[in-house]
Amino acid sequence: MSDAFLVEHCAPTFAGLKTGNLFRISYADIEAFREELRELNGILKKKGLRAVPVRMTAEFALVYLYRPDFLKRDLGSEEATRLLKSLGYEPQSVNRSVAFLARMMREKEAFPHEVGLFLGYPPEDVLSFMKSSREGVKCVGCWKVYGDEARARAAFWRFQRCREVFEENVQRGRKLEALIVRCTAKRQENYRTSGGEKIA
Repeated sequence: MSDAFLVEHCAPTFAGLKTGNLFRISYADIEAFREELRELNGILKKKGLRAVPVRMTAEFALVYLYRPDFLKRDLGSEEATRLLKSLGYEPQSVNRSVAFLARMMREKEAFPHEVGLFLGYPPEDVLSFMKSSREGVKCVGCWKVYGDEARARAAFWRFQRCREVFEENVQRGRKLEALIVRCTAKRQENYRTSGGEKIA
């Protein structure tokens, strides 16, 4: 996995703007991929992130790259907890919830829509999408928005700008490890409520 590939798919999570990203990667050698993933996790762990394959075949893996601290906060919200419990998750445990999501990815033919909660999407939007994906859509970006359109559009802009900044830095030769921000959920919330807009 090149730095450019990872930045393309995960820049907002690397910057501490987003809880997680999901990406698909193809490979010819599954053992070589597992070794690459181990090396990547060695870098991520120092910054408070993790990458786990939630689905694997002989040709490709679906990888969930996330900030466990952020995910704990997100799954702890009242709406998210209620929804996940109704689906059989144990939202009080981040590790068990990610393991259960991986199981859903493997066992279900349809994509589990609750994955939006694991990516940092607002529970209101995830719930509305699950009820009716077409009715009440206000705008579409990284996800379909049914609730706070202004806040979502601001997030979409930050994610796009973040990706551009990270890509520019990688093209200049900066290493991914130097670009990844070490950030806690509390620090992110303070940043968000203070109206901060600086990226990378």
